[in-house]
Amino acid sequence: MISSDTMSPAELAALLHFHAEAGVEWLLEDEPVDRFAEFAQAKAARGNGAAQAMQKAQASERNDAPHTPTARERGNSAGNKGPAAPAAVPQMAIPDEQAIAEARFAADSARSLAELKSAMEAFSGCNLKNSARNMVFADGNPSSGIMVIGPVPNGDDDREGVPFSGKQGQMLERMLAAIGLDRSSVLLTNVIPWRPPGNRPPSSRETDICRPFIERQIVLAEPRHLLILGNFAARFFFGGNEMIHHMRGEWRDIPIGGPTGGTTVPALATLHPQDLMSAPASKRLAWQDLLAFRARICG
Repeated sequence: MISSDTMSPAELAALLHFHAEAGVEWLLEDEPVDRFAEFAQAKAARGNGAAQAMQKAQASERNDAPHTPTARERGNSAGNKGPAAPAAVPQMAIPDEQAIAEARFAADSARSLAELKSAMEAFSGCNLKNSARNMVFADGNPSSGIMVIGPVPNGDDDREGVPFSGKQGQMLERMLAAIGLDRSSVLLTNVIPWRPPGNRPPSSRETDICRPFIERQIVLAEPRHLLILGNFAARFFFGGNEMIHHMRGEWRDIPIGGPTGGTTVPALATLHPQDLMSAPASKRLAWQDLLAFRARICG
């Protein structure tokens, strides 16, 4: 068994990152603890305390009734007492509704992508940030008019701090190259900027907290076309619970930014690069979608 006492700071940091990427959220004690025995001991202690209190009460009943203080005595006693100690205020997590409001305020306050990135780095209302190694912000050409949006960062993205890194990024680059695009001619980003532990899907509340940030990215970048990748991102923008195979290949106008200061952007959904790596037969469907996307942006 490896002891943390014998590890260097760099080795300990690497181990912690390994556990976070594996989805570990709780640590165990070094030695086993019998919680049942602890509970039995606490229960016995409470029983002994109750018996002692009962004996004191019976003894006091056998004594004369205690002296009842007069009003003056009560007043003197109250005057001798110091100020009451303030009650301890328990520390509580930020409610989801408050976190959403704070995210909306931080996003709407940004007047550029650089300001938005700084606001997201300072934001602490989403618990996904606590387990992620890096925040993964948009990368590429913000003035291209084309925005490619995936679901969440993967392990490679989290390590590099760049969207679509590693093998998935290489697959996306081949997809873009097939229609005459590359990473420098589009703006790449994800719906969620922090990788969920263990690559689990984000919860609905985590998604609601992150929504203002991706919507503000779109408003500030002012894309003319959106390419949406995969189930999660398509459901996020289009709504519903359909699979990507039922949502792909159809242009839809999606409202972004709310009733004031918002915009409407045409979007087309297709399969995520990971889908093509897991099921190469789906490349034919993705190719059809990419041809439709090229025809629209070149029209």
